[in-house]
Amino acid sequence: MLFLTRWFGVTGSDADRDPVREKAEIEEIIDRSLLLQAKSAAKQHRPLERGTHVKGVSARALFEVLDVTVGRDEGLAARLAKGMFAKPGVYAAIVRFGNADPRKNSDFKADVRSLSFSVDLTRAGTAVSDEHSGRQDFSLQNTKTLPINDASGFLALSKLLTASNPAGAMWSLPFKDKLRVLRTLTLVQPQMHQAIKPYQQLRYESNVPFRYGPIDVVKHSATPSPDNPADPLQRRNPNGLQDELIRHLNEDSKMSSFDFGVQFLDTDRMTYWGKRRDANFWIENASVKWNEAEAPFHTVARLTLLPKSHLQPDAAEATYIDVTGNSTPDSTPLGSINRARWPAEVASRKARMRAAGTREPARPTYARSA
Repeated sequence: MLFLTRWFGVTGSDADRDPVREKAEIEEIIDRSLLLQAKSAAKQHRPLERGTHVKGVSARALFEVLDVTVGRDEGLAARLAKGMFAKPGVYAAIVRFGNADPRKNSDFKADVRSLSFSVDLTRAGTAVSDEHSGRQDFSLQNTKTLPINDASGFLALSKLLTASNPAGAMWSLPFKDKLRVLRTLTLVQPQMHQAIKPYQQLRYESNVPFRYGPIDVVKHSATPSPDNPADPLQRRNPNGLQDELIRHLNEDSKMSSFDFGVQFLDTDRMTYWGKRRDANFWIENASVKWNEAEAPFHTVARLTLLPKSHLQPDAAEATYIDVTGNSTPDSTPLGSINRARWPAEVASRKARMRAAGTREPARPTYARSA
C-alpha cells in the first residue's frame, strides 16, 4: 500500500487539476451526501440529523485570544497578529465534540473524534443577524490529515458509501477511482483505531488549510492542557464519551482547556518525500501531512469550557458549524476538499432543518464572556 499512500491520488501540479471536472463532481457529491444522510437515518430508524459527525455533545466555552507578541521576535509576532488574533480579547463560544461516523454508534466503536466551535466576535454574547459577520467557526479532528485527498476522492468514496451493493459499486468504479478509494481506506484505518480517550484529553487539528490574513495560509490545532480532568471511561456505556464530558462539566472544579495554535504554510522549509513543493501542492492535497518539525504550531489563543454549560439535545441540534459561511476574507478555507464539502454541508444542514420544521438554521445562543 506504500504506492497508494505515497504517490497515487496526490496532485503534483496545477496541470493535474481540472476545475471544470471538479465543479461537476461537487454537484454529484451534494446529491450523494444527501442520500447518505437519509440512508443513515433510515437504517437506524431515527429522524434526519447531521450528515456526518451525527453523534455529539455541545457546551459553552470562552475563547481567549492571547497577546501574540509576548516572547516572540518581531517578525513572527507581526505574522501572527492577523484578523481576530491581532489583539488580545475574550469571546463567547459554543463547542461541539463528536464522532465522525454518519451513524449513531457506540462511543467505543472505532472512529475519528471531532472538536468544532463557533466564536462570537461581537463579544456581546448574543447572536448577530448577518450570516457572514460577527462569528467565526472552526472544525478540527483528532487526526493530522484527511484521508480523502480532494473532490475526486470524495466523490469516489461517496459512490461506495451510498451504494446498495458496495462490492459491486467498487468493481464498477473506473480504475483511478478504485485506487482513490483504496488509498482513502488505507489512510483512514490508523486514524480510526487510535486509543480511545475522553474528548477533553484529545488533540485536534483542522486537517485542511485556511487563510490567515492577506498573505499567509495556516492549519489549526487544539492541544489539551496536560491536567484536563477526566474519570476512567465506562466502556460498557455506549455513550461513555458523551457522558464523561457531561460529568466533567457538571462536577469538576477545574474546567478543561485547549491551546489553540496555527501552523504556517512555509514552502521554503516543508518537504514531501524529501522534495519542496509549491504552495498549491500543500493547499490542494488534504491527505498530505504538514510536518511539525518543518512547520511548528504557534499558540495564539486558549479555549476553555464553562462549568455546568452542557447544551440540552434540542438546543445542541439547533446549532451548526460552517467554517466557510462564518469566516472573513482573511480566514476562508482553501483547497479542493473545502470547495467540495461546503455546498454538501449546507445542503445537508438545510435538509435536517426542513425535517425538523425549522425554516432557517438557528444561530447559537452564546454565553456571555467573563
